[in-house]
Amino acid sequence: MTAAETASAAGPVAPRPAHRDANVLRWLAAYTASLIGDSVYFVALAWSAQKVAGPAEVGLVMAAGAFPRALLMLGGGVAADRFGVRRIVLGSDAVRCVLILAVAAGVAVTAPAVWILVALALAFGAVDALFVPAVGALPPRITTPDQLARVTGMRTLSMRVSQISGPPLGGLAMGLGGAPAAFAVAGALFALSLPLLLTVRLRPLNVPDVGDAADVRSDPPAPAGAWQDLLGGLHYLRRHPLIGPLIAVIAISELGLTGTLNVGMILLNGERGWGPSGYGWIISGFGAGATAGAVLLTVAGRLPRAGLTLAGTLLVGCVGAAAIALVPALPLAVALAAAVGLAMGVCGTLANALVQTAADPAYLGRVTSVVMLTSVGLAPMSYPVVGAAIGVWGSAPVFVGCGVFGSVGVVVALTCGTVRRSELPGIKN
Repeated sequence: MTAAETASAAGPVAPRPAHRDANVLRWLAAYTASLIGDSVYFVALAWSAQKVAGPAEVGLVMAAGAFPRALLMLGGGVAADRFGVRRIVLGSDAVRCVLILAVAAGVAVTAPAVWILVALALAFGAVDALFVPAVGALPPRITTPDQLARVTGMRTLSMRVSQISGPPLGGLAMGLGGAPAAFAVAGALFALSLPLLLTVRLRPLNVPDVGDAADVRSDPPAPAGAWQDLLGGLHYLRRHPLIGPLIAVIAISELGLTGTLNVGMILLNGERGWGPSGYGWIISGFGAGATAGAVLLTVAGRLPRAGLTLAGTLLVGCVGAAAIALVPALPLAVALAAAVGLAMGVCGTLANALVQTAADPAYLGRVTSVVMLTSVGLAPMSYPVVGAAIGVWGSAPVFVGCGVFGSVGVVVALTCGTVRRSELPGIKN
């Protein structure tokens, strides 16, 4: 039955809040299972490498997957737009499942050699470059525009759940059954996500909402080749009055704050002598704040004056991140980390919701791939720079400098009229 026939047979379908939409919840369950599988996989990979390799080789194994992921991410966006997000999501998730289960079987009969772990990381990173843009392009296909902020908040909550539950689950599996058990658990979680994804129904492109319509594939690929599609996507971003500036804001804030809040926080903790528990409290404070921000958007569904709110919360995040290095007491640092997490949780959710709301459906995969590239490709490049700078000047001036750099994103948002005046669609229910 076609989407139109479904709508005609069922009559007008009242829009439902995303958190009460069974179709969205199936996608969320699949996405959460996949993210937890990712976390378990990384634990298994790290511990397997640590048992058979030295520190330098462990670093090589852990970094190997990042290269194909960053290099191929834009190509993954092109594939999602040319062949349809459903095909790419299901195909890449199935490959990840088979790949991890095959490795689990292999390491059950022989010790995992370094070259096997490097090959696994490279292959997993390459498949991830297909999966990440496609799964990121799904929200506009499973809900209405007025619910996108809510779905983005739910997606952030899913990420937090995976960060909290994945590593302990991976550690438990390693403790009980070693690397084979840990890889098998990761593969099982990928396998669990597949039937859930198969039941998710996508809304047609460029057609008014008809509720849980059957999947309609995106427009057929243009006669042009993949390279022309990639260039066309970049040209679309460059000339779009809202998405281009928003991606610039996202990239600047990621470069300014990600290294500070990851590498910088570890080094600051060492300078202050707060110990491992102090670092844990700071990270927990940040995570709690970010979770609260995601819950706020999930419940509210929409914040007025989205562009101004985005700029304001980004400014709070930048100021808070800079101030963490200036406070002498751990409780104040934890409180500031929570405030930064809350502000950046709201800011990031709003930015992604605005991008996905404004994007032409034919370009969703390519748009998503560029957004993800800023966090998985560009942002980690700041890690060695932040570490080296703190080694020369200490934490305080580097934290302040990174906060100032991140604030350039605030300037971009406020000086760009389309960003400053941007709004999310009104809630229909």
